[in-house]
Amino acid sequence: MRERGAVRPGRVQDVDVLRGFALFGILLVNAQLMAGPYTAFGGGPDASAVDRAAAWAVTATTSLYQLFSFLFGYSFVLQERSARESGSPSALHHLRRTAGLFGLGLVHAVLLYPGDILMTYAALGLVLYGLRGLSPRAAVRVAVCLVAGLAALLLGYGLLTVAFTEPVTPAQYAPEAARAVAACRGGFLSVVGAHLRELPTALGANLTYTPDMLAAFLAGLAAAKAGLVERRGRDRLWLRGVVVRWLPVGLAGGVVTACCADGPLDSRWFLVGHAVSLLTAPALTASYACGLLLLTGAARPAAARVLAASGRMALTQYLSQSLVLALVFTGYGFGLYDRVGTAVVLAGCLVLYGAQLALGAWLMGRVRYAPAELVLRTVTLGRCPGGSPRRSPSPGSAPAADEPRRVP
Repeated sequence: MRERGAVRPGRVQDVDVLRGFALFGILLVNAQLMAGPYTAFGGGPDASAVDRAAAWAVTATTSLYQLFSFLFGYSFVLQERSARESGSPSALHHLRRTAGLFGLGLVHAVLLYPGDILMTYAALGLVLYGLRGLSPRAAVRVAVCLVAGLAALLLGYGLLTVAFTEPVTPAQYAPEAARAVAACRGGFLSVVGAHLRELPTALGANLTYTPDMLAAFLAGLAAAKAGLVERRGRDRLWLRGVVVRWLPVGLAGGVVTACCADGPLDSRWFLVGHAVSLLTAPALTASYACGLLLLTGAARPAAARVLAASGRMALTQYLSQSLVLALVFTGYGFGLYDRVGTAVVLAGCLVLYGAQLALGAWLMGRVRYAPAELVLRTVTLGRCPGGSPRRSPSPGSAPAADEPRRVP
């Protein structure tokens, strides 16, 4: 007898569960980047083997930014459906929401973390709105072309870099690293100044990877239109098959990426590794998502509720992660920039993520909107949303018209 869970309509909570999980991967990546100029690579020239191994493992196994982008596209469709059912002016609401998301992202980038993704998501959200009429098959085809085209460009440029340039040595990078350390350990104006100087570079990096982000948006849009989570979110046989088939592919690509980014290959191989990651990260992302739905099925409803609560306030959680990390690593607080090894940073991420899960479960049981979601919803509606403290939706419920269905 085939093992199948009952397929129940409107698995909204599954989307929230996945979003809550994706926050952990985002935290791992951002914490390393905010902790010091070398932390994401396992530390400087004299770093310990433990720190290097920790950074290598994160690079090889983390692709959850892509899951976050996929869920943005998926939730976009849920929002559009809710707007149509309620008769709301979806175009105006979407434009206001995009403006609000961009504004939050700009404040976030200047004050907390210049590697912000909200501004990029806001801009691409306008593109997604223009492509909302694509059929699921057409959306997937466009997504495949975007990923393949960007991977080909990065691979070609990366191979030229390997052939015709010399690797960057620690001595060459040291002056830039020293300036970053001095600025980030300084006072408020010093930190903000450093963020403003880094912002063009960060935006340029985001711009380079916009085809991949848009591809993930379109994949999410196609999946939502096809009702993938609703149809397969509790189909344990199908979920297990995805994990078994695609996890090895995703991890193999992650290992190649880690070898190129964190050693033993030198810095010239960085873009080659990222080209490989573009092609294999979807397999790793799908495996993680399906594996999580397997683990948080009917047998573990408490775990699902905790993750879903955090997922429903993902914008607040994303911003609060940066706030805590800024207080820890910059002159805003303890000034530990470039003073903590990668392994310690990652251990701290576990503590912070656990605290966020607890906060999410507590807060979303008492209010309808978390702080950042309330701000964004107010901008979207042009008024302060009313309503009593939110209740967790039943497993088969669809999002209400006034319900925030996604975050960045």
